[in-house]
This record gives sequence, C-alpha cells and structure tokens, in this order.
Amino acid sequence: MAGAEEYVPAGAGIEELAAAVHDCRGCDLYKDATQAVFGEGPANATVVIVGEVPGDQEDRQGHPFVGPAGKLLDRALVEAGIDRTKVYVTNAVKHFKFKQAERGKRRIHQKPGRTEVVACRPWLLAELDTLRPDLVVLLGATAAQSLLGTGFKVTQERGKVVELPERPARAVATVHPSSVLRSDDREAAYQGLVEDLKSAASVIGQRQTRR
Repeated sequence: MAGAEEYVPAGAGIEELAAAVHDCRGCDLYKDATQAVFGEGPANATVVIVGEVPGDQEDRQGHPFVGPAGKLLDRALVEAGIDRTKVYVTNAVKHFKFKQAERGKRRIHQKPGRTEVVACRPWLLAELDTLRPDLVVLLGATAAQSLLGTGFKVTQERGKVVELPERPARAVATVHPSSVLRSDDREAAYQGLVEDLKSAASVIGQRQTRR
C-alpha cells in the first residue's frame, strides 16, 4: 500500500487540501466509497476533533459528522461548553470503509485497518500543520493511535491532557460518539463523553487566557 503522501500537495491550505483529497489513491478504500470526506471548520480553529472514518451518511453527503454520531457529538460539545462553530472536525481516514449487508442495500461500517490508517495519515498531518490548533480531541482508539501511537489505550488515558508528539499542541482522547450509541447504558456513556470534553474545554480556556 503506497500511502497518501504523494497525493498531498506540499504547503497547501485547507481548501487546496480538500480539493486534492478526491484524487487520492493511497489505499484501496476509494474504490468502493462514494467520495472522500475531508475535514471542515474554520481555518483559524484552535480546536481540531478527529474521529475514525466517515460513516454512511458522511459518505453520501460528503461532510464529516453529519450522521447520528455527529449529532450526539454536537450535543455533548454544547454541554461541555465548547463552541461547535469554532471547531474543525475531521477523521483519521478519509474514505468510508464498509461491507454490504447480506440482505438489502444497507452498508455496514467497518473499522479501518492499521495499514489504512497509516496510509491516510499524511492528510491528517497536513490538516494539523495547516491549522496549527492548540488542542486536538481524539475520538476513539483509531484516532488516538493514529497520532499517539499504537500503545495508547483510550480506556486508560481518556480525559487526560497529553502533549501531541512532534507538534506544539495538546491532546485529549475520549470514546467515539458511535460507541455511546451502541452502549447498553447510553446515558452513563454519554455523561462520560461529556466529562472528557469538559477536560478538553479547560485546556481551551487556559490557552485563550494566555493570548
């Protein structure tokens, strides 16, 4: 698997990157996905939220976090005191990975493999290098391990503020909102997500005070 690096235009801004991603052939996910789904948000965002991979609705609409998990995230951000309009949202992998249901037309989400995460990582790094956020919020193991290494355990480190390797930013990892939707105790899982996001919000406040 060649990886995306050769497709990422050097020194590009967010709009140029968002246009270039549609020509990416760094892994095979582009063959079945409807389109690449790049990040969205203000170019001066101080907070970047990174998820796993576009879902069914994101793949169809071409925008990140527009499905059920995205709506839950929006609600949790409000409760945590984070202004959603000032946040840039993206995914570690830019193409939807799925398998076709045995019956009907439903597409079942699949977790991207490590090779696909590594192949797509140049796009995520390009976003971070262009935006230069103060804080990166990592949703789920795929996102967290894409930037913090495969040894990082979200279950053990969630809600903690850590330094992002090789970049002047802090990071907070938490569960992906989709896991909240799948939880047997959805309310408890949701409150846990909100508490982790409140930890992230405290970092934002610190950084804003220093400016």
